[in-house]
Amino acid sequence: QVQLVESGGGLAQAGGSLRLSCVASTVSFSSYSMGWFRQAPGKEREFVAVISYRGGSTDYADSVNGRFTIVRDNAKKTVYLQMNNLKPEDTANYYCAAIRFRVRVSAAEYDYWGQGTQVTVSS
Repeated sequence: QVQLVESGGGLAQAGGSLRLSCVASTVSFSSYSMGWFRQAPGKEREFVAVISYRGGSTDYADSVNGRFTIVRDNAKKTVYLQMNNLKPEDTANYYCAAIRFRVRVSAAEYDYWGQGTQVTVSS
């Protein structure tokens, strides 16, 4: 069982930055690829970014590519999402998720989820 706890959400102005963190409870964190997803009210959960279990491979949604960066620190069992140049359309609840070894963009394939952290961007 893997428990994930996100933090770092909050209110930001358009053009501003936030950094989200997700801490995992498992001793085998380095065996899991980690993804970030988001869900706005009335919308489906959507892929934001993913990083491979060793950190050597990343992928981003087109809507955040060039503005968001996903990194991980396996020693701290933590994955981060640095969000720059935020836009009002980035407003959503952000979730981190874990999947063993594979790099995937589909939420349905992930095994473990955090409770989410709210990000609100004002114009």
